[in-house]
Amino acid sequence: MKRNIYIDFTYLIVLAASFGAVLVLGAIVAPIVFHSDKILYFVLLDNYNAGIIMSEIFRRFSYWIYFLAFFVSVYELLMYKRGQRDAILFGSSVSVVFSSLMFSAIYSPKILSMQRLGVEATQSDTFNNIHLASELDFKILAVALLILFIRRLMFLRIQ
Repeated sequence: MKRNIYIDFTYLIVLAASFGAVLVLGAIVAPIVFHSDKILYFVLLDNYNAGIIMSEIFRRFSYWIYFLAFFVSVYELLMYKRGQRDAILFGSSVSVVFSSLMFSAIYSPKILSMQRLGVEATQSDTFNNIHLASELDFKILAVALLILFIRRLMFLRIQ
């Protein structure tokens, strides 16, 4: 079967862009928003309002994450059907899809709904546990994207 190099290239670009976005949001945007008091001298954001801003950023990013989960699922199923598979590709692609869906479909909506309840809800142990789990899920997504990108690139080089 003839390979379509443009689809492979697009897939690698989507993986790399997603990894970059996860890194930028987690390592640059979140610390800046939550520590705005060190940057802004006249306007101070409390943690609740900084959380509202970050939630909106992650809510909008969830659309990209849904696309990512769909694109990875379709591409990897096609490659699986062609016989271009191994355990590392399977594990990392499943991790990308499930961590993407967990973050976008479960953690983000739960955090948003608890924020709508007010400041008291965001200071509860339940909120802290959900937030901690979403951070861990985001880290798993980053590692899985990196592994999937490198392994798929290695597979394309072999071909």
